[in-house]
Amino acid sequence: MAVDTVDPAEVAKFEAMAAEWWDPQGKFRPLHLMNPCRLDYITSQIAAEFGRDLAAPLPFKGLRVLDIGCGGGLLSEPMARLGAEVVGADAAERNIPVAEAHARQSGLAIDYRHTTAEALAAAGERFDVVLNMEVVEHVADPQAYLVACQQLLKPGGLMICSTLNRNPKSFMMAIVGAEWVMRWLPKGTHDWAKFITPDELFALIENSGLKPVDRKGMVFNPVSWRWSLSDRDLSCNYVTASVKA
Repeated sequence: MAVDTVDPAEVAKFEAMAAEWWDPQGKFRPLHLMNPCRLDYITSQIAAEFGRDLAAPLPFKGLRVLDIGCGGGLLSEPMARLGAEVVGADAAERNIPVAEAHARQSGLAIDYRHTTAEALAAAGERFDVVLNMEVVEHVADPQAYLVACQQLLKPGGLMICSTLNRNPKSFMMAIVGAEWVMRWLPKGTHDWAKFITPDELFALIENSGLKPVDRKGMVFNPVSWRWSLSDRDLSCNYVTASVKA
């Protein structure tokens, strides 16, 4: 029997903000700012793993991609535009009609579902790529959740997983800065105790049955107001790639 790793309190936080997903100046402004950096990493890793040319038309055609914790579809839509068959799943029910409406307005066919990783795995769903972005720090049992993500991958599949490091800097940036000072997010959106260090995440990924192959930091520049990837600075936000043998 699959373990349910959904944390109802965490789901409720995002339910309350659902209508603001596509407002670049709203509560999800940090994700809108981060999205180009996230997409740079995601697309380059998928292209490298599956031998795709990003300059070609619809380079991800034939790939089945799961965006778990899809929210309003900030990552699902770019994947669909690149030709992938996309399933967007979220445990917060109110996110799904928001995502569906925006996809229709954008002329994109995306299969959005109010469901969980565990339910999809139990149903026998399998994907070439699982996008697992900024979710693992919100679940009740990270290890069980990552096992479900592993089960969702086809052999040779790729998981991209991002989260927040746990240290004094991440507390200052993600909690004090983003929630208390800048008020980009409502207070309490993040629980610093649930943040995961890169070494901890690699161990969890390996224990789930996947092989970690890469990790990079995502670093915010307060002067340019842009995010960039870093090979060395994983002190706050970071992203990993792992494969299923």
